[in-house]
Amino acid sequence: MSRKTVNDFDPEVLKLFDGYVHGRITRRDFLDRAAKFAVGGVTAAGLLEMLQPNFAMGEQIAEGDARVRARMLDYPSPRGSGTMKGYLAEPANASGKRGCIVVIHENRGLSPHIKDIARRLAIEGYTAFAPDALAPLGGYPGDEDKARDMFSRLDSAKRNEDLFAAVDYVKTRGECNGRIGAIGFCLGGGIVNQIAVRNPDLAAAVPFYGPAPKPEDAAKIKAPMQLHYAQNDDFVNKGVPAFEAALKAAGVKYEKYVYAGAYHGFNNDTTPRYDEKAAKLAWSRALAFFKQHLA
Repeated sequence: MSRKTVNDFDPEVLKLFDGYVHGRITRRDFLDRAAKFAVGGVTAAGLLEMLQPNFAMGEQIAEGDARVRARMLDYPSPRGSGTMKGYLAEPANASGKRGCIVVIHENRGLSPHIKDIARRLAIEGYTAFAPDALAPLGGYPGDEDKARDMFSRLDSAKRNEDLFAAVDYVKTRGECNGRIGAIGFCLGGGIVNQIAVRNPDLAAAVPFYGPAPKPEDAAKIKAPMQLHYAQNDDFVNKGVPAFEAALKAAGVKYEKYVYAGAYHGFNNDTTPRYDEKAAKLAWSRALAFFKQHLA
């Protein structure tokens, strides 16, 4: 099966899809407005299906890879849901202390792709922990549309506390060397920004196309930041200038990268919005950043 790319879709369809997956328009809105782009026997529903993730196609580090020891476990969230679940991935043969990284998912919960991201970090020598915000509702359901619906039913304040609590949990793990990083994507990128606001001892923050915090909150950040954005991402990018100005005014060490031609979600290699060149460059930069700050 060949991989679809952004070049297989009209840019307006990609904008509609972005609005749909982020709850700005309904499924019916997408189908109605995408209908005029459905040609050659492809329906609007077919376009939507083609844009959905194919987790098997994007998997880089398989479940059961001998280099990784991974499992689901419980962690406490006293200000949120009480007890939460997350996915822990660590190097199979590592010993001693190491840097630890919290991985925050998109607005669909702990998908197979985010677990794969955690395993990718594990083979780089880190303990990676990916919480599942959908745990109070039974966890990621295996269906993206169901996951989005479940996500919309969460109390956002409690949900955020559940994700923030993952950092506190990781700090308690004996193998961690005291240097904690965070990486997140889309909504998860926004949560990473908020983690940086709340945790002055965070060692490194790497948000991918994450909504910016308020400028007055950004001024509280102490952690080194590495920011990744897609050129074609008007909704997120409108908040970047004020965010960057606040970081500069606060003297925060940060790097900002904008990937030409890329769309929101470009790092997710399970969907057609994946941009291989941008994603590989961004990932190499993220790994170098974590190596610098978490060793």
